[in-house]
Amino acid sequence: MTPHFHFFPRLRPYAILGLVCAWIVGLAACARPLAWQSSESHDIHIGLIATLTGELASSGRAMVQGAELAAKQVNQAGGLEIDRQRYTVVLNTEDDQDNVDVAVHAARKLIYQDNVQVIVGPQLSRNAIPVAKFVETVQIPMISPVSTNPETTMGKRYVFRATFIDPFQGQVMAQFAHHELGAETAAVLYDIASAYNQGIANVFRQVFEAEGGRVVAFESYTTGEKTFDAQLAVIRDRNPTVLFLPNYVHEVLLQVKQARAMGMNVTLLGADAWGNIPANQRQLVNGAFFTDLYSPDIQNPYTQAFIDQYQQRYGEEPGNAAAATYDTLNILFRAMQNQQKVDSESIRQGLATLGRYSGVTGTIEYRGTGDPIRSVIISHITDGHVHFLKQVDP
Repeated sequence: MTPHFHFFPRLRPYAILGLVCAWIVGLAACARPLAWQSSESHDIHIGLIATLTGELASSGRAMVQGAELAAKQVNQAGGLEIDRQRYTVVLNTEDDQDNVDVAVHAARKLIYQDNVQVIVGPQLSRNAIPVAKFVETVQIPMISPVSTNPETTMGKRYVFRATFIDPFQGQVMAQFAHHELGAETAAVLYDIASAYNQGIANVFRQVFEAEGGRVVAFESYTTGEKTFDAQLAVIRDRNPTVLFLPNYVHEVLLQVKQARAMGMNVTLLGADAWGNIPANQRQLVNGAFFTDLYSPDIQNPYTQAFIDQYQQRYGEEPGNAAAATYDTLNILFRAMQNQQKVDSESIRQGLATLGRYSGVTGTIEYRGTGDPIRSVIISHITDGHVHFLKQVDP
């Protein structure tokens, strides 16, 4: 008589034996020690949005290089250790082409196709603002290394920055010009179509006049203009003590060349975008002062080690975009390790509660919002070199 197996009515004895063996092997696997689990490799995907084409491509390239250096150092050390697991940092980079629609599309691709847990960038406020609005709706954290416009983070829980905001640097430069340079009159030339340029220009005028100075010319242009003769003629005729140019590098270089050609030798002032002026172009703006978040003259071990490693890898001196992005990646790593989790909500919580962080651009402290408490540096360009002049704390 053929025996009946009531629990496995359609399986022969050798099949049952196979199932039992598989069950035993499964138990053994589950019983393996946690030390074995920690040797597994996992990936943490970080999205990076930078301007890699057009006139501001050099700043975007510096962002990518700063991020790559930070990721490489962590990966060479074995990756991020989180909850007894090792994570390899993977950068997914997108070019926003300095275009709002392209920037938002890049964010969508990174989130929905590349499955990133967090986005770094964009660097330009005019692109960071719309991307910030989008990531806030889908609850994916974003941290911009150098976007300074208040609107980027305003009213948002998932959006952070690693730099100061425009009102602070505009205030610092206005007070410095009036009180320390002794300027009684000032002129401003700015891009009215760009949130970054316009925001700083407005604050500078407000504070400079509140301190007792007079803004004798407040001239504007629109993104993409190459000739500024009409605006500069007005400024020249008003004969200001200082000329404030809170504009991007390619615009500043054109504006200064045209101003010099018109015989203007006024003292030049700038904002943090000037930190990306190439070394071979600095002679053009000799004697100028500008606000920044980073100086290679900062004497702390983090800064000097970063400069050495960056120069060794890329063969050039790092500017503020590279330094700020390097800090941004390391801030993210600290936030993940503090939380011992790598999901988007945990990263957001880790950033909001990060507290005080000492990086290559100085001390950064978050107190529950996306805007850190941090200092502004005033730099002075002499003999083609950028020199640290002073630090202004909030």
